[in-house]
Amino acid sequence: MFFLYSFSKFLIMSYCPKKKESQSSQPKKDKPVILLDLGSGGGFPGLVLAILAAGQGLDLAVHLVESNGRKCSFLRETARVCGVNVEIHRQRLEQISPFEVDVITARGFAPLPKLLDLAEPFLTLSDPLALLLKGRTCDQELTAARKNWKIEADTIPSESDPEGVVLRIKGIKRG
Repeated sequence: MFFLYSFSKFLIMSYCPKKKESQSSQPKKDKPVILLDLGSGGGFPGLVLAILAAGQGLDLAVHLVESNGRKCSFLRETARVCGVNVEIHRQRLEQISPFEVDVITARGFAPLPKLLDLAEPFLTLSDPLALLLKGRTCDQELTAARKNWKIEADTIPSESDPEGVVLRIKGIKRG
């Protein structure tokens, strides 16, 4: 649980604007941070981050990508019970029309080279930050990904798994 709190604090608290308090007629200056969670499964980290951000009054628009219908039903019901608004895409990532995103998250979705290949349409529309939960193969995945991608990457040690890290990637470009 501490790891989840640290992850959310790092991502959300430092990256998302607060929601506007008043509903004035003036246009909103800050747009929400758009988070795309790949292979959302049971909702970690995407749905959990949406719940934490909502509790902090932060402006985060979460898109959960999950092709499994039962998992989507679980995500939809959990979001309803928790009172958070998330967009659930019941399809494979490669079937979704690309849109601009600020942050991409994933846990157990695919090895890094494949993840970047599948997410490429989203990467070319914007310059997102990627926060990926990775295990002991992280270094090998980075080496393989750098054969086709230019990336700036660093790792944040997991608080709950001695072999786990949060892989933070920015400046993602093919080449």
